[in-house]
Amino acid sequence: VHVTESGGGLVQAGESLRLSCTGSGSDFNLWGIEWYRDPPGKERELVAKISVAGDTRYGDAVRGRFTITRDNGQKMSFLQMRSLKPEDTGVYYCKSDDYRVPWGQGTQVTVSS
Repeated sequence: VHVTESGGGLVQAGESLRLSCTGSGSDFNLWGIEWYRDPPGKERELVAKISVAGDTRYGDAVRGRFTITRDNGQKMSFLQMRSLKPEDTGVYYCKSDDYRVPWGQGTQVTVSS
């Protein structure tokens, strides 16, 4: 059982990206999903989370610009990122709230000024 992130890339400030998280196994619809990022030289931070019921929470730095969603039928979560800033640069990870599911490999997002 694992998660896999995709969709990262190099964009200019002000542009958008959509990240995808694909889960394996049969319990995806029982997981809360969290997106984290590792900014260069900084600690890992929580970006957004979505509960099983679809309730969402966002970090202060991204609230109003990022949207987290989930599609249980496809076993996927998405992080729509708009109005990207250079400080959004980092490796983005999705994580199940089930401690037995390991971290994915992450996907690199680079925002140039």
